[in-house]
Amino acid sequence: QVQLVESGGGLVQAGGSLRLSCVAATSVYSASRMAWHRQAPGKERELVASITSGGFTNYADSVKGRFTISRDNAKNTIYLQMNSLKSEDTGVYYCNTGSSPFASWGQGTQVTVSS
Repeated sequence: QVQLVESGGGLVQAGGSLRLSCVAATSVYSASRMAWHRQAPGKERELVASITSGGFTNYADSVKGRFTISRDNAKNTIYLQMNSLKSEDTGVYYCNTGSSPFASWGQGTQVTVSS
């Protein structure tokens, strides 16, 4: 059973913007905190932004001021608006809960930022 479906990635020039979307199964979306994670080539997966069921947000220092996480409870969807993209933002972006236990990981969406 597919629990998480990410979309919206692509190839963009440095300084550009992308908006990622993730549709989650209700059983996952009901978690107290949802998050976007990313895995850069050759690196471990890291959490970049999270949002609680009450709408409180938190960001990794590397993306503060550039990324905005949001959610639409009517659609079981979380979003990641990414502005002022940098080459180091390149990677596969996944949504999931904010902490263990995680749901089964989706396929992710590739973001490539060219300099």
